Amino acid sequence: MPTAVSPLAVTLPELPPLAGVRLAATAAGIRYQDRTDVVMMEVPSGSSAAGVFTSNKCPGAPVDWCRASLRGGRARVVVVNAGNANVFTGKAGRDACAATAAAAGKLAGCPARQVFVASTGVIGEVLPHDKLTAVLPALREGLAEDGWEAAARGIMTTDTFPKATTRVAQIGDAQVRITGIAKGSGMIAPDMATMLCFVFTDAKIPADALQTMLNKGVRGSFNCTTVDSDTSTSDTVLLIATGQAKHSRVPAADGNAARNRMLADFSRALNDLLLDLALQVVRDGEGARKLVKIDVTGAVNARSAKRIAMTVANSPLVKTAIAGEDANWGRIVMAVGKAGEPADRDRLSIGVGGVWMAREGAVIPGYDEAPVVAHMKGLEVEIAIDLGLGRGMATVWTCDLTHGYIDINGSYRS
Repeated sequence: MPTAVSPLAVTLPELPPLAGVRLAATAAGIRYQDRTDVVMMEVPSGSSAAGVFTSNKCPGAPVDWCRASLRGGRARVVVVNAGNANVFTGKAGRDACAATAAAAGKLAGCPARQVFVASTGVIGEVLPHDKLTAVLPALREGLAEDGWEAAARGIMTTDTFPKATTRVAQIGDAQVRITGIAKGSGMIAPDMATMLCFVFTDAKIPADALQTMLNKGVRGSFNCTTVDSDTSTSDTVLLIATGQAKHSRVPAADGNAARNRMLADFSRALNDLLLDLALQVVRDGEGARKLVKIDVTGAVNARSAKRIAMTVANSPLVKTAIAGEDANWGRIVMAVGKAGEPADRDRLSIGVGGVWMAREGAVIPGYDEAPVVAHMKGLEVEIAIDLGLGRGMATVWTCDLTHGYIDINGSYRS
């Protein structure tokens, strides 16, 4: 794991206890020998759950397990290991999930299907789940309401800093809290989420309402980020509500106008939290030195704008130009044109750092590159693209592509 912390890292915020959530991390020696690599998170009986998972067609056994468990809408325990993704491991992978869930469920006094499991790390190696289950009893003994930082660190792989954030929201006259942790650094082009993300709230919200809000929140956050265009086999976002806060009862009917009004502030806070975590992942992109925001306007529709923005964000030529602080707007034009979406060269405008560089098929007369170069020397770069065709717009985030990415991934298993 890299030792140098990303220059884009953010400081871990204060994470107050969240009613009903206890967490702990320990070292099981599954892959890493000098750090924690197994995390347990436990919530009270009756806690509701929602989840969103990878669209990768070769998902890991933990993803399959969680998808099946989610049908019940209830959660009691989450067990996560780092260092081994438990992907492409056949029956051994399924057995590892079942054994882990059974052992954790026995300790918590709940059915195995109320235990959610997640794994991250190397693909194609059998998970030594005996090491994992052996540490669960002591791990559960160490559960504490202030275990957030330990949990955030315990799920890291090539991450250089732990990722967590918290928000408060109103439901009726009561205040509720939402807190989440995430991990991710490479293999990030979510098409749902990031590699792993676990969000908890003390609100009492039905599982279907949680699912509706999580789906929407992920679309505007994790699904608008990319590090390297690779969608992980392990992507998982879980949202669990412990029901410990005292607030007005949330109406049961999905789509009910009263329910939507009651949960409006919660949904806002959840969206903000998810975007915060998603951007922390991009900030920790493997080898990243710059956070890049790409705004596309004037597309024929929002879907087209999103596809164009992601094409630019995933372009190795654009990303390396940013890494080299090269104001090469021609690479942005190239990426727009290859997206396969409607675009007209003679209506296209390109800007960086608030300075328009090209418009109507040519460089702007009198264009001064100096302020653009100065902007690109900063830690955060903003790219604006206006297609001049319609009202579609989208915003996505990525990072630059440096030699550090090659160094990390070229030696990942060695």
